[in-house]
Amino acid sequence: MKRTLFTLVLMFTLVSTLYLPNTFAQDYVQRELPEGAKARVGKGYISEIAYSPDGTLLAVASSIGIWIYDAETGEELDLLTGHTRLVNSVSFSPDGKTLASGSDDNTVRLWDTKTGRHIRTLTGHTGWVNSVSFSPDGKTLASGGGWDNTVRLWDTKTGGHIRTLTGHTRAINSVSFSPDGNTLASGSGDNSVSFGPDGKTLARSDDNIVRLWDAKTGGHIHTLTGHTGLVNSVSFSPDSNTLASGSDDNTVRLWDAKTGGHIRTLTGHTRAVNSVSFSPDGNTLASGGGWDETARLWDAKTGGHIRTLTGHTGWVGSVSFSPDSETLASGSRDATIRLWDAKTGGHIHTLTGHTGLVNSVSFSPDGKTLASGSGDWDTTVRLWDAKTGGHIHTLTGHTFWINSVSFSPDGKTLASGSADATIRLWDAKTGGHIHTLTGHTGLVNSVSFSPDGKTLASGSADATIRLWDAKTGEHIHTLAEYTNTVFRISFSPDGKTLASGSDNNTVRLWDTKTGEHIRTLTLTGHPVSLVGSVSFSPDGKTLASASWNTVHLWDAKTGKHIRTLTGHPGSSVLSVSFSPDGNTLASGSADNTVRLWDAKTGEHIRTLTGHTWYVNSVSFSSDGNTLASGSWDGTVLLWDLMPSATTPPQLPEDVNKDGVVNIIDLTLVASNFGATGQNAADVNSDGIVNIIDLTLVAAAFGNTAAAPEISSLSLNSLTTRTQIEQWLQEARRINSADPTFQRGIRVLEQLLTYLTPKETALLPNYPNPFNPETWIPYQLAEPTDVSISIHAADGKLVRTLNLGHPAVGIYESRSHAAYWDGRNALGEPVASGVYFYTLTAGEFTATRKMLIRK
Repeated sequence: MKRTLFTLVLMFTLVSTLYLPNTFAQDYVQRELPEGAKARVGKGYISEIAYSPDGTLLAVASSIGIWIYDAETGEELDLLTGHTRLVNSVSFSPDGKTLASGSDDNTVRLWDTKTGRHIRTLTGHTGWVNSVSFSPDGKTLASGGGWDNTVRLWDTKTGGHIRTLTGHTRAINSVSFSPDGNTLASGSGDNSVSFGPDGKTLARSDDNIVRLWDAKTGGHIHTLTGHTGLVNSVSFSPDSNTLASGSDDNTVRLWDAKTGGHIRTLTGHTRAVNSVSFSPDGNTLASGGGWDETARLWDAKTGGHIRTLTGHTGWVGSVSFSPDSETLASGSRDATIRLWDAKTGGHIHTLTGHTGLVNSVSFSPDGKTLASGSGDWDTTVRLWDAKTGGHIHTLTGHTFWINSVSFSPDGKTLASGSADATIRLWDAKTGGHIHTLTGHTGLVNSVSFSPDGKTLASGSADATIRLWDAKTGEHIHTLAEYTNTVFRISFSPDGKTLASGSDNNTVRLWDTKTGEHIRTLTLTGHPVSLVGSVSFSPDGKTLASASWNTVHLWDAKTGKHIRTLTGHPGSSVLSVSFSPDGNTLASGSADNTVRLWDAKTGEHIRTLTGHTWYVNSVSFSSDGNTLASGSWDGTVLLWDLMPSATTPPQLPEDVNKDGVVNIIDLTLVASNFGATGQNAADVNSDGIVNIIDLTLVAAAFGNTAAAPEISSLSLNSLTTRTQIEQWLQEARRINSADPTFQRGIRVLEQLLTYLTPKETALLPNYPNPFNPETWIPYQLAEPTDVSISIHAADGKLVRTLNLGHPAVGIYESRSHAAYWDGRNALGEPVASGVYFYTLTAGEFTATRKMLIRK
């Protein structure tokens, strides 16, 4: 299974039709919804698929859980939820009674396939879990980890940890037991680079290897080298004699599983090979390709190419044979699963309903239709029934992802802006294509109709805004005072003004009639330059803009700054939208939540949780009773905003009253230490804020009887290891035997452990690719002088970031990680291309690569 940063994922979960009543076959739009949501559009982003041993069930790992399908009819039977992040891998036990799942939440979960009940959670990995695999006797489960670069073996009956296999120096992408149970294979990858002393020579060492382990003792047997790209998938032949590996180098390699010798290399894929799987009869090998969007069948004995299966419109991330070898299932980023006749290559079924990353959502003016634009490799616009969640139309034609969708005021036309640099106009009723508007030379980030419906505005990465005649598609004006990407645009209610947000830390206002620039609203002193969204209030008096982890409100007439709304913890706000009555403002964020604010006072009203990835778009229905949120988890959630008859009780430990007790509340107490009198941080109401209040908040994390898992806590820039140590010392001095107080101490100890890395490491930058800025996380096992040097592909030094002498800790959040604005030492923006960054921390050095794409 392939694991790369800021891509990924798929979904499914299991339940046998022999044991479940027909009520489980309900419409997926109502299944396992988060609190406050009334419907779901889309089934999430697909990661991996697996047949049950008897061939009756198909489990799909996805961004919102695990879907279970009837393998014969394609009917969805159940959705297994519990993981808090993307599910990367699923595997059935040999007897079919248990399903294992590995997730980005750093855990493995075991499920009862008969009832769908969660059995237990296996914890220990300190990074995401990319792959899970049962031993042939079902007694052992292997899991491959991401950043912790380990394989872990577990007792499937007790859930106990057996041993940890170390040796890989990069993330484990795939693990697989041999059918005889004697050998375990693990595939790893990523590139390590380092510069020579002269700074001109670049040396590259790859951990693009497969390792073979003794499955009983955990001893290392062989290291298989030869791939020149990361290894995404490994699979043994049924007789245990041959191992297949698929790689980013576009090849499949066959190895002698006993000796480790290379047998042959299978070529034909034109992009990365994400998945390989032998048929149960051992005669055929299937491989799933990356951007070549194909699955290929090979003769497992000779390596000869049999046929290529085409039809997917996105890269193929997973392939799996049915137990009788007659059917091949392939899961793709085009949001479909296809079933093929393995003998003839004929197409049997397509399972639909999944979606790729959702970048934009928009209600029609009458509120009856919802449009969603997909990201990643799903290049479609979809229309849905806003009441039932049923799919109406899929609009195809764009050749790259969709960044923005917008209905005309009369609801008859839909506009879509795409990374293919075009805008398309569609008939919103029939789905028919009307016009394609060309002229932008960079991806189109935003489209918006004027209130009278006569003009369409588009904002682009080519640093321009274009105005178009919405009826004829003709170009009217180009507004070109920007030197940076234009992310979002919005018309004022009277149509006279256009607001635009860019990545140069400004919002600009334009006269839509003349095209002249009116004024610039600047966020002086703001740490991050990207303005990701802008929205006018319905009365046109207020303008909201999203920048970094804040929302700013402005007087639309004078440009005066009114207030700043904070609360999204350390994560970018990606979208803002006013309710039709102007009383409420919604904000969608990279912290996976939607927040509702009082637009008049700026007070936080409510936080909506349930998405498992970035919330890129929010949109109110015309009556204001429903909010749609679109996410990279491949779903759109519809939220019921009708006033609730009851108000949930407020916990005293919830200092900021956002509905959850977490690290933010802990830090608010710490920042108020010593305060007397009435104070929200005085949890026990004894008149002073002190260590007792802080420990009580720690004890309430997660609101459960047992101490919560640290992996579930929202650790970010709000705390440091030194702070935790000080808090612990003060708490222990009190020497209280109260169980709640002792639980708080245990949570603080867990926090300290979490923030104390065992080794110094350079972590992958994010986002990557990026434009123009990125964050470089790292961790330190000991305090030392730290610097990061950035080199161009030719070895030339571009920039050096001196980070001082940090203490031991994890520097991963955006406020703690190293930040590069994409400029050289002279302050000039660098060109697109590959760059290398090297961390120097005392005697430790490590290098990784990153890509600027403009």
